[in-house]
Amino acid sequence: MDTRQLKTLVAVSEQGTFARAAEIVHLTPSAVSQQMQALEQEMGVSLFNRDTRPPTLNAHGLQLLETAHSVLRTVEETRSALHGERKSGTLSIGSVRTSTIGLLPKAIVSLRSTYPDFRINLRVGLSSSMISDVQAGRLDMAIVAEHLGIPQGMVWRPFIREPLIVIAPLGTPDMDAREILETLPFVRFRANVPLAHLIDLELSKMGIVTTDTAEIDTISAIVECVVAGLGATVVPHIAVQGHNENLLIRPFGDPQVYRQIGVVQRMASAKMDLMNLFHDELASLAGEFGVPRETSA
Repeated sequence: MDTRQLKTLVAVSEQGTFARAAEIVHLTPSAVSQQMQALEQEMGVSLFNRDTRPPTLNAHGLQLLETAHSVLRTVEETRSALHGERKSGTLSIGSVRTSTIGLLPKAIVSLRSTYPDFRINLRVGLSSSMISDVQAGRLDMAIVAEHLGIPQGMVWRPFIREPLIVIAPLGTPDMDAREILETLPFVRFRANVPLAHLIDLELSKMGIVTTDTAEIDTISAIVECVVAGLGATVVPHIAVQGHNENLLIRPFGDPQVYRQIGVVQRMASAKMDLMNLFHDELASLAGEFGVPRETSA
């Protein structure tokens, strides 16, 4: 098995037919067929469902395809590292849907302007799937909240540590956080994510019983509802950027509660310099709440 065969396997998967794959890898269709047959003989299993036209990858083929992606990615990373091309290449990044997601395009644009050969591919999903994809090598790193379930061989490094705050509509009487939460209708952040659990836990610890008026699963929508006068809520500090003049803001928690967002990555990677660059850019964009890489745990 060599990288040429693996590249051909990936091309067949992406293009759907041996003929179209042949154009991508600059071979004839018969040469593609011969490569796949040789790969099957070496693996000792059939990789394709040949009772369909065109043939499709079977379970063995799909399993080998995942390995092919990982091997080819490692080869690319190693080649770049050996040639000193540490500020060029591509990072595949996953992110949970978070109020800090606005930092990601800013970081991407900033790094792309400084390092034109540095490319970043971003997709959004659930933290569990993002972490699994990093572990499997399908992603280089993922943006997730502070997480207890980091698999062995991986590390989580925070880039922002920010306070949670109580926000109420402009014109609300001058009250402290407890009075606001116990007096005004409450717009609850209802989502199966660490931030929602953190807010609910602190409300319970403080003995605060809210009068819920709405349950919403995105922080940005919640902030808009509070600005419009629907009620009060608890959000991370970064969520109110651009709305400070339209809100009454008070610290949340006793003592004030903080939440952290960070990057999950494999401990060993030829792309470590690129990942460090991205982490540093995110921490810089986080301003006063940024966590420098040197102090990340």
